[in-house]
Amino acid sequence: MLSVKRHTFLLSLQKLLLGRGERRVFALMESTTNTMVNGSDLDNNNAAGGGGVVDVYGEDFATEDQLITPWTVSVASGYTLLRDPRHNKGLAFTENERDAHYLRGLLPPALMNQELQEKRLMHNLRQYKVPLQRYVAMMDLQERNERLFYKLLIDNVEELLPVVYTPTVGEACQKYGSIFRRPQGLYISLKEKGKILEVLKNWPERNIQVIVVTDGERILGLGDLGCQGMGIPVGKLSLYTALGGLRPSACLPITIDVGTNNEQLLNDEFYIGLRQKRATGQEYAELLQEFMTAVKQNYGEKVLIQFEDFANHNAFELLSKYSSSHLVFNDDIQGTASVVLAGILSALKLVGGTLADQTFLFLGAGEAGTGIAELIALEMSKQTKAPIEEARKKIWLVDSKGLIVSSRKESLQHFKKPWAHEHAPIKSLLDAVKAIKPTMLMGTSGVGKTFTKEVVEAMASFNEKPVIFALSNPTSQSECTAEEAYTWSKGQAIFASGSPFDPVEYNGKVFVPGQGNNAYIFPGLGLGLIISGAIRVRDEMLLAACKYLDDYMLDSKCVRDIYVLFYLHMCQ
Repeated sequence: MLSVKRHTFLLSLQKLLLGRGERRVFALMESTTNTMVNGSDLDNNNAAGGGGVVDVYGEDFATEDQLITPWTVSVASGYTLLRDPRHNKGLAFTENERDAHYLRGLLPPALMNQELQEKRLMHNLRQYKVPLQRYVAMMDLQERNERLFYKLLIDNVEELLPVVYTPTVGEACQKYGSIFRRPQGLYISLKEKGKILEVLKNWPERNIQVIVVTDGERILGLGDLGCQGMGIPVGKLSLYTALGGLRPSACLPITIDVGTNNEQLLNDEFYIGLRQKRATGQEYAELLQEFMTAVKQNYGEKVLIQFEDFANHNAFELLSKYSSSHLVFNDDIQGTASVVLAGILSALKLVGGTLADQTFLFLGAGEAGTGIAELIALEMSKQTKAPIEEARKKIWLVDSKGLIVSSRKESLQHFKKPWAHEHAPIKSLLDAVKAIKPTMLMGTSGVGKTFTKEVVEAMASFNEKPVIFALSNPTSQSECTAEEAYTWSKGQAIFASGSPFDPVEYNGKVFVPGQGNNAYIFPGLGLGLIISGAIRVRDEMLLAACKYLDDYMLDSKCVRDIYVLFYLHMCQ
């Protein structure tokens, strides 16, 4: 309850201001102000609900009928309210609210509840034939009516996930400079070196639970998009709210801009980032060190930092460097690994046998490929009680120079060396498939059309049910399409992809391709980490996420159920 003295003071001040003709209404609701609750201050961590984040903006009560503006400060007019995406409800404002918030005349007279607005917007979105137009429309909605945006996304997640996330977000990043409207996160460039903590304090929210950060050097399979990679953190955090249930105000997208080596962008008059070649070495390391230190200082030890789309050489180094001091998670290495391992465990129910019975061949030995391989080996080691080095021998990787073998060990990057096994050198993927005879073929190369007809036919020739995962994003970079996999394998393949494909009809049967997308993992992993109060990410957590996804995906159409179950596991 508000203290009597404070309550009386605010009422007196309100009357005084209103008596002077000031059109201001103070937020006095007990549950929406950052004041005294049950005799204790909300700034006290013990009084905060929802994992430590206080509902200081009254978001949980924004749709209730009330005669008090749900803001902690004050507003000059209803005109301002209509331009605040967090509290704007458009035509859903009731008659009482229109009077209380000075909205008379600022809206058409019709009342339209949220459900009817949702119906109208979905009708409009379906009229667009170009996916990027749908993306822009969704971003416009997010910028003017946040609650309606998430209502739309939650209720139509299967239809809209490819719009706000892969594959459309890839095209959006490529054209981000042209479609940029207003900042949806923080841009920290080399210009801010030495004052990153001040920059973080420019963000209006103080209670941040999760940060998704990228430097834009390896956006999906599209390469270096520099500052325009911001579309990825924005899209990821939309799913943290829509699927993981985190409050939008607790999510912060960040782009670290150290330049770009993309000549097309550097010569583009609409490019929104630094026009210089990428900083590397000590300059880059110092900027990231300052950023990581500032984040921890400003938001505390329990803020989750999710690395997104860093190039291989930086991704592994950053994860290794900060995993022991921060709550960090690399979605390309660990998130992809978790969702793919869950897919493999599900595929075993159709193929038969155990994980240790399988032989894996990866095309691609970067973040995704080596991350998946390591998690498979870890789970195989746990199941068989054998050393992880023995489990790794069941997993082979092919990079741009061919099969990774022992004779190449001296020239390999450090993260590839554990996968250099004894074998004669092999240059092509097809020859590697014929020599290794894998039961499961994984594509993480970022290069489209690399699972050729000959490769798929070879897989089908020695496997009754070959498992073929073409995981590269966006769709244009997929190693093969669902139709190609089913047709070339004569309907034998168990197929999954990173971006969605439509069902395929072959030989009188309809095959529904699976989707091995990180969206099935990272919101649940983040939810579990945040609400359980974890301060570090451990491999056991990733394996728990895999198993819960495998166990419950087939039985539940609601991905959020999986996240809740995983959260409960984390809290045990």
